[in-house]
Amino acid sequence: MPIWKQPIDLHSLNHPATPNAVTHLGIEFTEIGDDFLRARVPVDERTKQPFGLLHGGVSVVLAETLGSVGAFYASPEGCRAVGLDINANHLRAATEGWVTGTARPVHIGRTTHVWQIDMANEAGDLTCVSRLTMAILAPR
Repeated sequence: MPIWKQPIDLHSLNHPATPNAVTHLGIEFTEIGDDFLRARVPVDERTKQPFGLLHGGVSVVLAETLGSVGAFYASPEGCRAVGLDINANHLRAATEGWVTGTARPVHIGRTTHVWQIDMANEAGDLTCVSRLTMAILAPR
């Protein structure tokens, strides 16, 4: 059974009304499942740190993007989802290609969500694991 409480589609996620950090970094949403959301980020001049590796902060941006979008669409209409806490464990460097993140909820509550985001390179090797806690705010 799908977790989504609001209509969600790839076209809307990939074509926001205004440019933002997600579009600037080239993040692309690739799949919406019944209980997960997937997106990828290129490892290129926009996303590498000075030593040629995917910047750890970019992995965190990918994680927060996936968890925040997931929490928003898994919440009742009119609610807002805002980040409370995020952590990331960087496991393996990525120097080229794409890193794909998959976000799944660990907990969907009335006022908080916890999301697990696993990121992997094109060979399927984990590059980073992240956990995001979101506050779900009722409509004003």
